[in-house]
Amino acid sequence: MKTLLQTPTGNKLLSHEFYSKLDFKTIPDKSLDLLSDGKIIIEINPDNFARAGLKIFKPNWSKEVKLLGNEFKVHEIENGYMLGSPSGMWVYLIEERLAQPEIDHISPSLLGKNAGISLESPDLLRSEELFRIIGFKKTHEGENNSWISLINDNDFNISIMKPFTCPHLFFNPSVTFFNGRRNAEIINKLRRLHIPITQEVTAFNPSGNVENIIIKDPGGLGFFIFND
Repeated sequence: MKTLLQTPTGNKLLSHEFYSKLDFKTIPDKSLDLLSDGKIIIEINPDNFARAGLKIFKPNWSKEVKLLGNEFKVHEIENGYMLGSPSGMWVYLIEERLAQPEIDHISPSLLGKNAGISLESPDLLRSEELFRIIGFKKTHEGENNSWISLINDNDFNISIMKPFTCPHLFFNPSVTFFNGRRNAEIINKLRRLHIPITQEVTAFNPSGNVENIIIKDPGGLGFFIFND
């Protein structure tokens, strides 16, 4: 099995320039354009029908698709299946036998400590059920069921928030980084690199200071660079 996050692009050069500035590293692959920060694998896909979403590779998904069909609309595609999660993120179930690339040797990117992807969902229970069927297990949950965290065998982490939990712009999915006190230093580096900032987040600071920021790649994939 292999798990990756797909980002669309209308311009591969711009997308590669974006990730190069952030110090993501290229992963050699015969058919896919892959990059990593040592934690998550991102595929840059220039296909006009590509959408930001999760891609999981496995030789056969028939058992899972049968279970998913009871709750979700599953679409057949050329090499597997696609469905939409309650968050709106597309999930691709690709029927191929591909091993997970070794990425442990890759150093973290400029963005810091990767905590997986974040989603906002209007139906937390249905979201959990979808990801449970395709191989994720719940690891943590918030007070009053405000959020849940899940992980699969590839150590791919997903955090899902219920509506009105996050007082800032939200893009489904968004790659999340938690850097503690180092976050101010990382934000300054991004400014010096002239990375466009989509939102300066002040909601968590009583004094209105910018402690967190949100950026987007050229395909619209979100990145949360937060202190906690």
